[in-house]
Amino acid sequence: MKISTRGRYALRMMLDLAEHNTGEFISLRDISGRQEITVKYLEQIVTVLAKAGYVRSQRGNNGGYKLARDPSEYKVGDILRTMEGSLEPIACLDDDPNQCPRSSVCAVLPFWKGLAKVINDYVDSVTLQDLKDQADALNGYDFVI
Repeated sequence: MKISTRGRYALRMMLDLAEHNTGEFISLRDISGRQEITVKYLEQIVTVLAKAGYVRSQRGNNGGYKLARDPSEYKVGDILRTMEGSLEPIACLDDDPNQCPRSSVCAVLPFWKGLAKVINDYVDSVTLQDLKDQADALNGYDFVI
């Protein structure tokens, strides 16, 4: 399984919005400059994120985008699934119940189910706030008072 640039850039954009969350709207041009992603590509990504209700937008001079909720309320898995679709490692796990005619005799199906569980459990255990905290620590913003 590989996450496409759409999924990776969506996560970077959401993290950028979380890191620069002052209550003000943030322009795609500003995000583009910091993340080194073209505005054109960000426009495609933000459209999907806005439709999913993850970001709010405002037009005009002070327009741009901001998170619709607190960073702790976003699971990385939900963001990735919004951009990528299913994160299942094989297509036959996309259906529930499994529609594969071999599913009742497939000796490797339990392995694929286990892998899917590990992937989904992990991406659902990490929030946007967790990524922000990691970024803050990486950038030296880990202050203890």
